[in-house]
Order: sequence, then C-alpha cells, then structure tokens
Amino acid sequence: MQGCDASILLDGDYSEKTARQNGGLGGFELIDDIKTVLEDRCPGVVSCADILHLATRDAVHMAGAPSYPVFTGRRDGLTSNRDSVDLPSPSISFDQTWSYFESKGLDVLDMVTLLGAHSLGRTHCRYVEDRLYNFNNTGKPDPSLNKTTATQLKSLCPTRVKEGQSDPLVYLNPESGKDYKFSNTYYSRILSREAVLEVDQQLLYGNNDTLAIINEFAAGFEDFRRSFALSMSRMGSINVLTGNQGEIRKNCRVINKK
Repeated sequence: MQGCDASILLDGDYSEKTARQNGGLGGFELIDDIKTVLEDRCPGVVSCADILHLATRDAVHMAGAPSYPVFTGRRDGLTSNRDSVDLPSPSISFDQTWSYFESKGLDVLDMVTLLGAHSLGRTHCRYVEDRLYNFNNTGKPDPSLNKTTATQLKSLCPTRVKEGQSDPLVYLNPESGKDYKFSNTYYSRILSREAVLEVDQQLLYGNNDTLAIINEFAAGFEDFRRSFALSMSRMGSINVLTGNQGEIRKNCRVINKK
C-alpha cells in the first residue's frame, strides 16, 4: 500500500484486494453505492480516498469511538499491487510491531492505541493456529496464552489436516462479539493474557511505556477514546495524495480512462 490513496478499492488479478492479508475485507459494494450518488450529484469532486476516510470515521463513531477531524481534498492512487501490501503479520514480535509503526511516522502511543481497533471485529483461524497448536515450532500452545482462552479457541479452530478445509472466523474480542461494540476490554484481555492475536499479546511484554499505556486504557475508557481519535487522524494522514497527484476516480474499482 502506498498510503491513504484508496488503492485497496481497485479491482485486478494482482490488486491489493487479492493479498492474503486483505482476505477478510468487505463492504466494497457500499463504497460503490456512495460513489454512485456522489458522482450523480457532484461529478468529479469527491475522491474514493475521501469516501473511505469519512466512512471509516463514521463507522468507528457508530461503534462507540469518538469522532475525529478529517480533511478532504484527497486524490486517488493509480496503481494497486498485492506485493505492496505491508500489513504486519498477526504473529510477530513486539520489536517487529514497533518497527512497523515507527516506519509510518507513528509513536508508541499510536501503536498501542491503534491496535485497540482489535476491540471489535473477527479474524480467520489461520492467524491463530500457531498459538494454539505449534507455537514457534514447539508442537505446543503459546505459553503466554491463558489456558481457558486457548481451550475455547481450539473448539472454534480445530486443526486443519487437509487442503481445502474450512477456515472459520473468530471474534477478536468476545466481549464485543456480534454487537461490534467499541470498548477498552481489549486491554483488559491483554492483561489477563486472553488476547486472540499474538501481535496484541506481545504488547504486554514490550517495555515500561507500553505496559503503562495498557494499564491506563484498561482502567479508563475515556482515555482510550480520546487517544484513538487522535491516532486515527494521524494514521489517516500518511502519504496522502493532493493537488495534481493521482486522480479523482469516477468508479472506485478502476482508474479513469485517458
């Protein structure tokens, strides 16, 4: 991904949509509907990147997160390649996680805050299997994972022994579940060693700064809410296209015809 340029919306055999890391994404049809209305009323004015940014803000606000300031006037990228998708793996160390966020110009508070988006949503079992059955090729579960939580996850994510076997989805935060309620229980689960993804649990073993932030957010939802709004705004400003860069797509799935 090049930045906040709506490249994820472009179709194609090798577009970002086809990357394994983006396998669980959806909602593209809703963006299409919004774009259709805007092109009818204000043709060539509102970019797909602006739509994504505003829709994200409103979606997290509806889930219980605070609204945050956004700026419009973004432009859409012209390319989308799955090889450019550099989302961090769910099974990486704290140092790798911090290196990723630092490379984007974000700080430790941003990292701990933005991972709190895992307060809601679901993930595929394939991203949890190593923690349940073969952590670091030991043939055993991740010792940092609460045993009760491990047992629950094993019942939802049985071992896959043959190609084509189903890959179920599990909630990142069972307290949120199907209600998709934004809350600070994500941080309470980290302290109880109940985080579903390794990338989340690793925060507990990072450093004094991360531990202090986790404890603060676990104890007070409002601190987390305010920090989330600021960090989302900062993340939404990474490598934005403006001016004569890129274009304003007429259809979010394809670049404009010359």
